[in-house]
Amino acid sequence: MIEQLRKAFPFDENVLDAMDKVPRHWFVDISYAAVAYSNRPLQIAAGQTISQPYTVAMQTHLLQLEKWDKVLEVGTGCGYQTAILVTMGAMVYTIERQKSLYLQAQKTLLDMGKPAIFHYGDGYEGKPLLAPFDKIIVTCGAPEIPQKLLAQLAVGGRMVVPVGGDMQQMTVVERLSENDYNVTTHGHYKFVPMLEGKAERIIKN
Repeated sequence: MIEQLRKAFPFDENVLDAMDKVPRHWFVDISYAAVAYSNRPLQIAAGQTISQPYTVAMQTHLLQLEKWDKVLEVGTGCGYQTAILVTMGAMVYTIERQKSLYLQAQKTLLDMGKPAIFHYGDGYEGKPLLAPFDKIIVTCGAPEIPQKLLAQLAVGGRMVVPVGGDMQQMTVVERLSENDYNVTTHGHYKFVPMLEGKAERIIKN
């Protein structure tokens, strides 16, 4: 998987090294074990997906993560992206609206010895009491750049978010000052939609 990624794009080697250290098969159902390292998204609980490795690598690469960065992740999912961020030395605060995923991801990362702070809640709200964040990563498709998350980004910080409808443009927002931002786009991707509120009941596969 890592060699395929290296050939596909000049990713930051620190990103590839972290992905090499995080076993992707831990984050998918055993029925997908044989294809866990293929470059494709896979179904997880609650009707969600684990992004294909190329997409995970790209989002992490665009984040330009530095050790000890304070990172807000919106959309914990199965916790795979969370584990990569932690492996790279980030202090990760992650939000998930699906309770089954929130609970499972906590257990998986605890079993792996990769500490992160988990929150069950609405990703659109972010965590204003914990802001500002050096980096923000959104792992679901937002119809537009979430303004409440922008307000929680530190000056000098970066947010990576897929923006759009059925297909999204990978968007990087750099906060240049209190009121100034630089926005760039980096190709089209397809994510599950970013939804408001919490999913109150546990949904099985």
